[in-house]
Amino acid sequence: MVKSMENHRLVLPEHMNQYGFLFGGYLLAWVDELAWMAATRDFPGCQLVTVAMNRVVFRRSVRQGVILRFEAVRLRTGNTSATYGISVFRDAEEIFSNEVTLVRVDHEGNKQSLPTV
Repeated sequence: MVKSMENHRLVLPEHMNQYGFLFGGYLLAWVDELAWMAATRDFPGCQLVTVAMNRVVFRRSVRQGVILRFEAVRLRTGNTSATYGISVFRDAEEIFSNEVTLVRVDHEGNKQSLPTV
């Protein structure tokens, strides 16, 4: 069974760039945050950090007042890391997708094995 996690964001004036569109950095931060939340739910008690995002391509612009829907699905689990597919939708249209890989680390930043789930 594929577990997924969903979240929503309202695009506010403080999220706009100088041209009146959503600043891409906010979208990337929200994608990263959702991947971390999904991984933390899947691996409770583990300290997880992002180590990679795949190709970043913004397919559509977003204006103020839009409600975005984010969906996270775990794609792969390795010994120390897990990769999540994150999709972002405006209404029914997917406007962005990415794969985010997080790794479990100890308090010194050294990789640790993930628990078996």
